[in-house]
Amino acid sequence: MKIGVISDTHGSLTLWQKALQGPLRDVDLLLHAGDVLYHGPRNPLPAGYDPEMLAEAINGCPVPLLIVKGNCDSEVDQMLLDIPLQAPFLITDQPLGRILVTHGHYYSRDQAVELGRRFQIDIWISGHTHIPVLDRHEGIVFLNPGSCALPKGEQPAAGVAVITADKINLVELGTGNVYQSLSR
Repeated sequence: MKIGVISDTHGSLTLWQKALQGPLRDVDLLLHAGDVLYHGPRNPLPAGYDPEMLAEAINGCPVPLLIVKGNCDSEVDQMLLDIPLQAPFLITDQPLGRILVTHGHYYSRDQAVELGRRFQIDIWISGHTHIPVLDRHEGIVFLNPGSCALPKGEQPAAGVAVITADKINLVELGTGNVYQSLSR
């Protein structure tokens, strides 16, 4: 099994397509950590900003897709999407483990660890910061793929993540290169 993780598309049809035609092209399940259609009042318009067409692309996505609601997602966004925006988090049991997905604006790291223990989470996925994270803390893998549309950080690069049975990779969209990996 192969799981793709994307977050903070912020209405970018172009980068959604690039992710699905690139590193996420052969995934069995796609998890989206929120901020799907709207760019948000503090963000610039991302390249390829077309929220209406992105909604159509998501609705027609051939891969099973689960999405959590981000802080920029609204009721209007849900009116365009056939897939429910789940909030504040979703838990899915997969052959690769129990995965919790949340946007990331509700929980501190300490709260995440506590909830992770309570719900026996193997992989905690978040977005929101637009900064990639991949580490293990107290037995829980913490994964933030960064933003595919509006990346931030010391060396911002649009990215996604791919989870397989043996590792989790952070992948840069521009090059397709794995820039960080964690063995499972």
